[in-house]
Amino acid sequence: MNTTQSEKLYQTAMEYMPGGVNSPVRAFGSVGRSPLFITSASGDRITDADGNTYIDYVCSWGPDILGHAHPSVISAVKAQCENGLTFGACHAGEIELASVIRSHMPSMELIRLVSSGTEAVMSAVRAARGYTGRDLIVKFEGCYHGHSDGLLVKGGSGLLTGSIPNSAGVPRGFTDCTLVAAYNDPDSVEALFAQHPDEIACVIVEPCAANMGVVPPKPGFLEFLREITQQHGALLLFDEVITGFRLGIGGAQGVWGITPDLTALGKIVGGGMPLAAYGGRREIMECVAPLGSVYQAGTLSGNPIAVAAGLATLLELEKHPELYSELDTKTARLADAARTAGMQVNRCGSLMTVFFTDAEVTDHAGAMSSDTGAYAAYFNYLLENGVYTAPSQFEAMFVSAAHTDADIDRTCDLIRSYA
Repeated sequence: MNTTQSEKLYQTAMEYMPGGVNSPVRAFGSVGRSPLFITSASGDRITDADGNTYIDYVCSWGPDILGHAHPSVISAVKAQCENGLTFGACHAGEIELASVIRSHMPSMELIRLVSSGTEAVMSAVRAARGYTGRDLIVKFEGCYHGHSDGLLVKGGSGLLTGSIPNSAGVPRGFTDCTLVAAYNDPDSVEALFAQHPDEIACVIVEPCAANMGVVPPKPGFLEFLREITQQHGALLLFDEVITGFRLGIGGAQGVWGITPDLTALGKIVGGGMPLAAYGGRREIMECVAPLGSVYQAGTLSGNPIAVAAGLATLLELEKHPELYSELDTKTARLADAARTAGMQVNRCGSLMTVFFTDAEVTDHAGAMSSDTGAYAAYFNYLLENGVYTAPSQFEAMFVSAAHTDADIDRTCDLIRSYA
């Protein structure tokens, strides 16, 4: 496979951008090769600067649930472009999008539109602290919630010891209020509440973890989080940046029947454009300016083009509810092929990860037992055969409505042959 043009572009990019990229995973560092530079995408295919075309299972890391360049989304964006790119003012589209979101996630009684998942989570955490008057938050090892300072932490030598920054440039003081528990481990959460019974503002969780690879919640885990937060007057914050409108039209909270106090959305809700949202119970969100003292603002929040793309995507999902069962079936076929090839597979709806480990992966420690070198070889094998998956062991594989049965079959054949 010839990738000469991508390699040349990468060399040039490194002169202008840190590592030649605008998001670290794009550098392909963990799979041992130069990154691809993409020139176009349509349906379930992407094409690189050398003219190579791949079946795409990254889908821009999740937003393209309908596939790339879906006609309804492109049409909506083009129509809005004719009316202007940005207003920095209110417009009716914001109301319509918020209404559609709330109709499927009624826990989001009031909604604020923002521009990225990181911004949505950061703002939701601030709202939780403002509402409760408490400073501490609990997150889970291996769950990623964007790159805001207070959430770039890990558990150190023990889950109950003080958290340390997981990134240079983050002062210790920013993370002192972040406690870390083990995903799928109620005991670790109970220990933190026992130590800080009246100090925790919220527990933030990916209801199905997808940033250490896909790790579904164990039966009863989400229900436990709902109960313990209520017992202690803390809030439950679902980070549904990935799972929102992906696992179902009502997100993970609809799938598991759990009502969080606050929700952060991104990716699909913007239809491939930079848009995200956070929201929750009315009395909590009324703490946000201009109604309350929790300040959050954004010049491009509710950008009309991004709103048009997100609204068009959600309306398509409303019109075609059968897409979710079809996505589940397609992804199950890929999972079966990987298990036939002897791989450890975690799947939740149209999210899937293959792990190169003998251990069952139910938490961060299990994910970290994976052989990343073996995953890199697997990634490169698929890429050389025209299939593009996540260039990292610790990411999800995304399936879209545009993936054809023929392309699913071809991918399954390649996975099985890898054994």
